[in-house]
Amino acid sequence: MTKDVAVLGAGMHPWGKWGRSFVEYGTAAARAALADAGLDWRDIGSIVGADTVRCGYPGHVAGATFAKALGWQGARVSSVYAACASGAQAIAAARAQILAGLVDVALVVGADAAPKGFFRPAGGERPDDPDWLRFRLLGATNPTYFGLYARRRMAEHGDTPEDFALVKVKNAAMGALNPYARYRKRVTAEEVAASAVVADPLRLLDICATSDGGAALVLAGLDFAHRHGVSRPVRIRAVSTVTPRFPNTVLDLPDIATDSAVAVAAPGEPFRSSIARAAYEEAGIGPEDLSLAEVYDLSTALELQWYEDLGLCGAGEGAKLLREGATAPGGRIPVNASGGLASFGEAVPAQAIAQVCELTWQLRGTAGERQITGAHVGISANQGLFGHGSSVVAVR
Repeated sequence: MTKDVAVLGAGMHPWGKWGRSFVEYGTAAARAALADAGLDWRDIGSIVGADTVRCGYPGHVAGATFAKALGWQGARVSSVYAACASGAQAIAAARAQILAGLVDVALVVGADAAPKGFFRPAGGERPDDPDWLRFRLLGATNPTYFGLYARRRMAEHGDTPEDFALVKVKNAAMGALNPYARYRKRVTAEEVAASAVVADPLRLLDICATSDGGAALVLAGLDFAHRHGVSRPVRIRAVSTVTPRFPNTVLDLPDIATDSAVAVAAPGEPFRSSIARAAYEEAGIGPEDLSLAEVYDLSTALELQWYEDLGLCGAGEGAKLLREGATAPGGRIPVNASGGLASFGEAVPAQAIAQVCELTWQLRGTAGERQITGAHVGISANQGLFGHGSSVVAVR
């Protein structure tokens, strides 16, 4: 039995700071995806909404909220929350319903209206919440977290701020070609180096912004797709949502202590590498089969880490791969042809869905000026807070 599901429609609301409700962004993205699929909202058997704390409270839970905004029609509904992995979890839930035969076609929606500035913990005293603790005990804002990752790469692998800047230059050039991106301007390495220091060694242009935006997908069983007249759809072949393995010997915020490896041997691979491996195994492919990748570049240094975690190169070789041009358009494995978070910013529940939108357009050959020639296999990857794996393999 095939585990593939078809992507019949992909839609987005442009990223930016619009000052309106997340419901508006998600509804616009949903309608765009339905139009792309050539379906009516009443054709949808299930809607799965990706939540954030902001859109889940008070009074809003994303799945039902979007269903109400589109017009109650009795569809099944689910809402999921997994921080940055919420969109991938929503895709996984819709895919499971389709493969189980519960519905023929499902709509996945994620949207956010992010606060101005950097993310902060929700209010209240929560000493059992590791994310709250890292702010209160360490003062470790997200940029601090990104800066520590960058310092680790510099210490372990010899990466330089100049390497980090080249990631921004690459992604900004692609974002300039993307009509949905918030920042559509090319930058130079000199401009990155001249921007303000936020969390040494990272500067303002090394770190992604917080944004408003929305993304949606229409997924269907292959039989439904064929009946609908789509003989060769983009297909989702794997969704990896794995958790870490004990013991975790690498400090990884929001946790502020490592697990002991005295009595139990450490696993053979770090958490993020296991996310990609699970996706490859389910899809029956390897990194050598990829045409492109969309990764969560919360900072420029973190993109380099993803190169290694996806198996695009060996440990410590991410900067070398970048400098060789392998991850740029025309290279061996283009990464973040969409422009990435560098060009979009974070709209948390929408971003993993937006990654699959980009893979869909690339595999269809409809990505316009940023089209990767001959794209036929793509992977997305990010890590949700508290150990939520997130990776999707799409093929055509």
